[in-house]
Amino acid sequence: MKNSFPEDRYWMKEALKCALLGEGLTNPNPAVGAVLVKNGELIGKGYHSRAGAAHAEIEAIEDAKKRGISVCGSTLYVTLEPCNSWGKTPPCTQYIIREKIGRVVAGSPDPNPKNNPRAVEVLPSMGISFSWELLDEALFLNRGFYHRVLTGKPWVIAKIAMAIDGSLSAGVGDERWISGLPARTLAHKLRMVADGILIGAQTARVDNPQLTIRLVDKRYKVQPWRVILSLSGKLPRDLTLFRDAFKERTLVCVRMPIEMVLKELGSREVSILLVEGGAAVLHEMLKEGCVHEISFFLSAVIIGKQPLNVNPYSPANLSFPFALVKPSWEKLGEDIYCHGLLEKGSKFLESIRIEYASKG
Repeated sequence: MKNSFPEDRYWMKEALKCALLGEGLTNPNPAVGAVLVKNGELIGKGYHSRAGAAHAEIEAIEDAKKRGISVCGSTLYVTLEPCNSWGKTPPCTQYIIREKIGRVVAGSPDPNPKNNPRAVEVLPSMGISFSWELLDEALFLNRGFYHRVLTGKPWVIAKIAMAIDGSLSAGVGDERWISGLPARTLAHKLRMVADGILIGAQTARVDNPQLTIRLVDKRYKVQPWRVILSLSGKLPRDLTLFRDAFKERTLVCVRMPIEMVLKELGSREVSILLVEGGAAVLHEMLKEGCVHEISFFLSAVIIGKQPLNVNPYSPANLSFPFALVKPSWEKLGEDIYCHGLLEKGSKFLESIRIEYASKG
């Protein structure tokens, strides 16, 4: 691995800005951004907009060409190690070699087993300098992609909306009475990055939710799978989830162990699963150690509904508290939002950094 330069971090953050434009839109592919720099000047930029479209590296190269600038000898900053495998598009390493890029800097590794050998090995063998400028934000952006390609299961986000009396929100279907518009908008942004949304059967019966994306721009977004966990399989057939335009994107899992559900969703290329309730489902997912990330909304209301630590299927509470790693707090109108990773999620991302970014 070649030594990095002071300007590398700046340009990698510019590439990250590009990558974020594709967040939630590229599954089953990762979200990636890239910028090309020559003689200290930006000459091209791009991002992967959706599966099947050109990858970020190619977009950046083509952008430079449209500007009439040769990319030969330039430095490519890309938020994810370039791919070296065939999919719907050729390997990005081929383009990089063909266009005589002089140096490649990656913001995170690509552990996809299909990349064999990886770009970190291929490019230096062709005389192209390769180095890392790792960004935590770049690792986090593709947490779902990493988890699915390495484990066959999605990364799990537990979304919890709670009143100040400890009750969970009044329900997925009527959160408008609990949270203000800023909090509800953020909740729909979470749905934008998810490929599946999971609830329990009782939540489906009582709230009759849509589990669709609203309040945010959803262009090019494929409707996430809507998953119902049920013990009996007996659900009203007039539920919105069975009748609307996305009814083919509704799955009912009857008496399936959580682990089996996650494997099934992974086989359907669900990279990020958003668990929205109710209390029993959230409790079970936490107890089974399936959750990687928490998005918690606190509203200054009293609603007197079931608290999180009550599980109607088991008298046992959680055996120990779950501490968030480096939690962040934000005021959203009259609500408070807390976000963080659980130790499981934090350790997984750190293992990606240690195991796959050590080469080079």
